Amino acid sequence: MAARLGCSGVWLTGRFLVLCGRSPVGRRQRLGAWGSRNTLCCSFSTAPAKTVSYEELKDLLKSPKTVLVDVREPWEIKEYGKIPGALHIPLGEVVDALQMNPKDFERKYKQTMPSKSDCVVFSCLAGIRSLKAYDSAVSLGYSGSQHYHGGFEDWVKHEPPAKHH
Repeated sequence: MAARLGCSGVWLTGRFLVLCGRSPVGRRQRLGAWGSRNTLCCSFSTAPAKTVSYEELKDLLKSPKTVLVDVREPWEIKEYGKIPGALHIPLGEVVDALQMNPKDFERKYKQTMPSKSDCVVFSCLAGIRSLKAYDSAVSLGYSGSQHYHGGFEDWVKHEPPAKHH
């Protein structure tokens, strides 16, 4: 994988694999927690992801301590809609957002920043990006994080989406 990414170095430090270099499409990406434009940070967890079903998510959303984060791209939300009450933070912003100053978070996302003890449930279209967001959140200390593995595709099987215009 390192050669395919054109990496100049690979390090494994605790729960993180750090790859430095260019992305597969040849442009630099900022994905790491260290703020470097050429660092890719992937967390590894020894425990299985805490996943929730549609029914479990509906129950969790009744609590004010639950924050549902939709990590899809803005165009997806506009085109297809979202789960009512979901906070939109694109996957590429999750690591930075969860490390923001709470006042800056509230200014940017128009919602109170979740605490590390809150139940933060990540959702996307089909559960792939939300699992990445979940892994990032857990590595940052958000121990109450969960992942809606069915994602938006599963949600719309049960109820119509809320359109965002």
